[in-house]
Amino acid sequence: MTLIRSKFLPAALALALASPLALAQTAATVNGKAIPESMVDAVAANLAKHSGQPVTPQLKAQIKKEMILREVVVQQAEKMGLPKKPEIQDEIELDRQNVLIRAVLGDYLKKHPISDAEVQAKYDQFAKSFGSTEYEAQHILVPTQKEADNIIAQLKKGAKFSALAKKYSKDTGSAANGGNLGWSTPGNFVPPFAEALTKLKPGEYTTTPVKTQFGWHVIKLDKTRPAKPPALQQLRPQIMQELQREAIQKYQQELLANAKITE
Repeated sequence: MTLIRSKFLPAALALALASPLALAQTAATVNGKAIPESMVDAVAANLAKHSGQPVTPQLKAQIKKEMILREVVVQQAEKMGLPKKPEIQDEIELDRQNVLIRAVLGDYLKKHPISDAEVQAKYDQFAKSFGSTEYEAQHILVPTQKEADNIIAQLKKGAKFSALAKKYSKDTGSAANGGNLGWSTPGNFVPPFAEALTKLKPGEYTTTPVKTQFGWHVIKLDKTRPAKPPALQQLRPQIMQELQREAIQKYQQELLANAKITE
C-alpha cells in the first residue's frame, strides 16, 4: 500500500501544481521555497497606493522578479549562518516589532475611526486661532545686533529694504526675493517676530532689532488684508492625520499605563 502511494505521489503533486488554484497561490519557487502570490499582490497593492500607479501585469512581473532575487539572497544569508548572529537577530526583532506595531495601530484606527464631528471641531479650533488679519512682510536676518543696527541706519538714510535683504540677509529662503515672506498670519511666526510685526503699520519697519532663536531681524510690513482660513475640505487630510496621530498617542499611553514595567 505504501509503495502504491509513493508511486502515484509525484503525479498527484504535479496535478496539484498544474491546477489553477495552486498557480494562484504560488508565484514562484526558489530552491523548494514557495513565494506566495498573496505576497506579490500585497507588495503591488502597497506600491499602487503610494505611487498612484495601477497594478498591471508588468508591475506584478517586476515585483515577482525582485522577490525571487530577494529570496535567493536571503537563502544565501541563511547558508552563511547570518540569522544566528546576535546583531542580526536584533535587527530582525526590530523589523518584526515594526510590522506588528503598524498592524496593531492600523487595527485600532480601523475600529475607532475619526468622526466628521471630530474633524469639524478640529477645524473650528484652527479657524479660531487663524487670526483675523494676514500680513505681507519682508525681513532681514543677521547674526548680531550690531549688523541689524547698521541695516536700520542704512534704511533711515533711504536705502531700499529689498536691496539690503539681498545683500545681508542670512535667511536663504527669502533673501533672494528681497526678504519677502509672502502673506501669512502672525501664528506662523515665532512670538517675538509676530509681536513686532503686528505693531507695524503698512510701509513701516522695525527701528529696533528683533531677537529670536534664529538671530536678529529687521522687519518691514508691506500690506495687510482680512484673513480667511482655508476651507475645511482643503485641510481635511491634514486634520485627519493629526487626529489619528493624537488617537494613536492616547492608545499607546493607555497600553503603557496598564503594562507592568521593571527597569
